[in-house]
This record gives sequence, C-alpha cells and structure tokens, in this order.
Amino acid sequence: MSQLVFIENNKPVTDSLTISEVFEKRHDSVLRDIENQIDKLNQSGEQEFSLHNFEESTYSNERGRQYRKYNMTEDAFAIVVMSYVTPEAMRMKVKFIQEFKKMRDHIEQNKVKVLDERQMRIEAMRLTIETAERQDELQKTIGHHDRKILELEHKVEEQITLDYGEQRRLQTGVATKVYEICNDPDVRPKYFREIYREIKDRFGVASYKDVKRKELQSALRYIESWIPRKVS
Repeated sequence: MSQLVFIENNKPVTDSLTISEVFEKRHDSVLRDIENQIDKLNQSGEQEFSLHNFEESTYSNERGRQYRKYNMTEDAFAIVVMSYVTPEAMRMKVKFIQEFKKMRDHIEQNKVKVLDERQMRIEAMRLTIETAERQDELQKTIGHHDRKILELEHKVEEQITLDYGEQRRLQTGVATKVYEICNDPDVRPKYFREIYREIKDRFGVASYKDVKRKELQSALRYIESWIPRKVS
C-alpha cells in the first residue's frame, strides 16, 4: 500500500491515486466522484472551499505519459469518501484520519525546530558582535556585511518562486476565467489544461508553481485577458 498522506506545500494531503488504490476503485471512477463533488460545491456557492481543498495535478506512468489526478486536503478527502460505507472502507477511513493527524503533528514539530535553530543563530550573531574589540571596525564590518546581505537577498528575490498563497491566487484566477467563459462541466477540464499549458509555455516553467514571484502580476494579467482556442 502506498503512503496514505503526504506533505505538499507544507500541508498534509492525499490524492486520487491513493484513494483509488486503498478503496479498490478505478481511478477514472474516483476522478468522477471528485469532480461531481466539486460541481456540487460550486453549485452551492462553495467555490472557495473547492479551490482551497482540491488541486488538479498530474502524474507520470511507467512509460512517462502524463495523466490527471487530484490532491486533496483532509476536508476534501472526507467529502469524497463520505459515500464509501463498507466495513473495509470504514476501517480505511480511520487509517486516513490517523495519518492526517500524524502529518499535522510532524509539520508542527518541524516549525518548532526551525524557530529554535533560528534563535540559536541570532544568539550566536549577537555574541559575535558583543565581543568585537573595536566599535568602529565593528560598524565597518556590519556595514559591509549588510551590503553583501542586501545584494544576496536581491539575487534570491529575482529567482524565488510563488509561495502557497500566491499559487492559490494564480489558481483562483485560472478558475475564475474558466468558469467565466464556460458553463459546461464536461468542457471545463479542457480549458483548465489549455490555460495551464499556455502559462507554462509563456513563462518558461515546468509547472505554474515555478512561476517567479516577480512575474505573478504579469501572470494574473495574462490569465485575465486569456482567450481560449477552439475546443474540439
């Protein structure tokens, strides 16, 4: 059995492939279950919930071909498997719940560890400054290091990609555009694939997540003015 829950963008999630394997359902059937729930959420005015809890993604098979899948938060998982009620399905749902809790605890522990390490680095820097022999030399050293740090931060800023919140802004822009131009739920997936493919081509990235932070506004304007090709 594959890992039930994994970490994506610092959040515990599962995916449609895992559900397919664990509950012994065809993957296309699981995708249909998920998209039915997304449509029901959208019809009930809960588009924001679906955007924050379901994320369309891809995976590669053993031949390297790309196929669709969905990543899901614990809340999305609960909605999708709500109708799976055999005794074995109930047993597996309990396992998923336990794994989600374990991953949340793991993320919290890592946060504490990162904060502790940062505090140790700050204290080491403070002691170094306090023990400097001459204040004027110290000020020159600090000024030089500050300039180096600013230069380094600028270089890093030029390369940094979207964080989770910025990725969600881009996803929301895409979803808003697709729902604006298409009322047919059977055709929408084609538009989603087309616009994400064109974003990757335009910004020269392997995934929309790799768009540079400095290009986010350009990407949002591109999505807002995007016109689809004719869907066959």
